[in-house]
Amino acid sequence: MRGVWQWVFACAWGAGLLASLLAPLHAETVTVGAEDDWAPYSYAMAGQAEPQGLAPRLVRAAFQTQGVQVRFKVLPFSRCLHDAEIGRLVGCFDTTRTEANSHSFHWHATPLFKEELGIFARRGGTGPVSSQAGLTDLVGHSVGITVGYTYPTDFMRHPDIRRHVAVSDANLLRMLAGGRVDYILVNTLPAQHHLQRMPELQGKVQRVGALHMDSFWLSFSKVHPDGQRLSVVFEKGLQTLMANGQYQRMLADVQQAPRP
Repeated sequence: MRGVWQWVFACAWGAGLLASLLAPLHAETVTVGAEDDWAPYSYAMAGQAEPQGLAPRLVRAAFQTQGVQVRFKVLPFSRCLHDAEIGRLVGCFDTTRTEANSHSFHWHATPLFKEELGIFARRGGTGPVSSQAGLTDLVGHSVGITVGYTYPTDFMRHPDIRRHVAVSDANLLRMLAGGRVDYILVNTLPAQHHLQRMPELQGKVQRVGALHMDSFWLSFSKVHPDGQRLSVVFEKGLQTLMANGQYQRMLADVQQAPRP
């Protein structure tokens, strides 16, 4: 009888060991859209299959705290957002929440991060130079924006602001330096990273103000069957990162990086 019980316990122990070894093989894996051209937050790099920047690091780490593995699909932001909206992807980052899109996605409660939406002008131009420009200073002027990006509703609907679209932030900066628009709206840290790599524009453009501080999210699809559930899972993961200090360390790495 003793031998029978030893055999039972051995089988149970072996089954438990096998289950623990196989568990990672069956962990949930999700595919999330990552924008390809918004350094230092999310961008593609030649020779690297994975997206670079703060956002993919945060997204991967937050999901991992909840036992979820992440694959990234790197693509232009406008397509990323579209694919999430129609349910081709479960989610896309980095998205600002506006009146226009607030009902199009599931939103986790805590933003991924915040970043200033800066107003830039040509250096030596006739606009404000005190770094205090705001929405009223754009009235009656031509303002460049990037196609597919989300902007404040009051700016997009203002009848006396002439909006001109560029295909990327880099082209937006060139448009401004070339005098084709009076101002551009571009997030400040990404603009500074572009300028660091565009020596031909050094000294030609400057930040003259800001509309406000933008919050950015991983927008989860309302059409994808896992969208709502994963938005809750992701929020729990973000809270875990904030509680253990990992979130603050990741954010500090970006905020303390040298700026031009």
